[in-house]
Amino acid sequence: MKSLHARHRAVLPDWLALYYDEPIEITHGEGRHVWDAEGRRYLDFFGGILTTMTAHALPEVTKAVAEQAGRIVHSSTLYLNRPMVELAERIATLSGIPDARVFFTTSGTEANETALLLATAYRRSHQILAMRNSYHGRSFSTVGVTGNRAWSPTGLSPLQTLYVHGAVRTRGPFAGLTDERFTEAAVADLEDLLGHTHRTAALIAEPVQGVGGFTSPPDGLYAAFRRVLDRHGVLWISDEVQTGWGRTGDHFWGWQAHDQAGPPDMLTFAKGIGNGMSIGGVVARAEIMNCLDANSISTFGGSPVTMAAGLANLGYLLDHDLQGNARRVGGLLIERVRAAAAGVDAVREVRGRGLMIGIELADPDTGRAAPEAASAVLEAARAGGLLIGKGGGHDTSALRVAPPLSLTVAEAEEGAEILEQALRSI
Repeated sequence: MKSLHARHRAVLPDWLALYYDEPIEITHGEGRHVWDAEGRRYLDFFGGILTTMTAHALPEVTKAVAEQAGRIVHSSTLYLNRPMVELAERIATLSGIPDARVFFTTSGTEANETALLLATAYRRSHQILAMRNSYHGRSFSTVGVTGNRAWSPTGLSPLQTLYVHGAVRTRGPFAGLTDERFTEAAVADLEDLLGHTHRTAALIAEPVQGVGGFTSPPDGLYAAFRRVLDRHGVLWISDEVQTGWGRTGDHFWGWQAHDQAGPPDMLTFAKGIGNGMSIGGVVARAEIMNCLDANSISTFGGSPVTMAAGLANLGYLLDHDLQGNARRVGGLLIERVRAAAAGVDAVREVRGRGLMIGIELADPDTGRAAPEAASAVLEAARAGGLLIGKGGGHDTSALRVAPPLSLTVAEAEEGAEILEQALRSI
């Protein structure tokens, strides 16, 4: 029989990336572990790209999905939908945005696409500011605001995008500056940029860059940006697709590390809230959300089944203080990873917060990015029974570690030990 890999290659696009020289089929999971088709068990430190947020096969979520599916699976937004209203109420309150309205989508890409539509309609401008090294999705508009060459297949865009410094500390013209000087330089760059532009709609920014390799600016930088943006009437969109729901430990939302200027005008979310079900969305002030002057619906956004999953998952996360667990166990894990990396010359930096940890690799002789080394560590970790991810700039030389938020201390220790062996293998 033809292998599943060969069948995949025969009918799916060549650009649809697969991890590993010998790709694996994941057949089932439980807690923080998954199993492949050969029966091998892995400790999962990537969660389907930060999407299995609480745990695999979480009973509360699977029960909610099964019960809702037994009643009705689909109705669309043309009808009242109790689970959608209930989840929107909870998210609106948690967002910190005053007079918040919530629109549900099926993915983070679609959520960011909606935020860009709202911003450009509200401001009557197609000019967008984005961060260098950023990633916001795979649609035509979101690719147009993605500042990461590896994930931007075309230079064509319906938007005029200008890229801002400030999200990456280890390279670029401001590398090596203190936090205070770095922030000052990035703000000066933003001021200068806005001085050369016409009416700008919004800045879209990830508080911690996901695909970019879990890079982030000093705390408070986006608050300093916000003061400049407000003077120019420019909206701030916080892309919380990967940073939301307490993953960073210290905060429920990534923007809260920069909260001196208050909440963003809009935030986008997806991934973890559904624990694997397809949920995305936008939260915005009512005046922004309601600015559209044409009809709009969502066929699949806010589906009764996905909303039931989101309600159960969010309830579990809050009831079990998984944000606190991310802070405690994540703090232990990052210290263990730093200790493991201390003797490995190829490790340039270990960074992150909570259960969102990046390990950047570089050639120790030249200082250049080392994507081959990152791939080798990924393979070695898999061989040791640990699944992790990759990211970074166009070089993909950073490892991404992002386990489910219910990770235990024992599992953190086990994963760190496997990762140490994988790093030393290169």
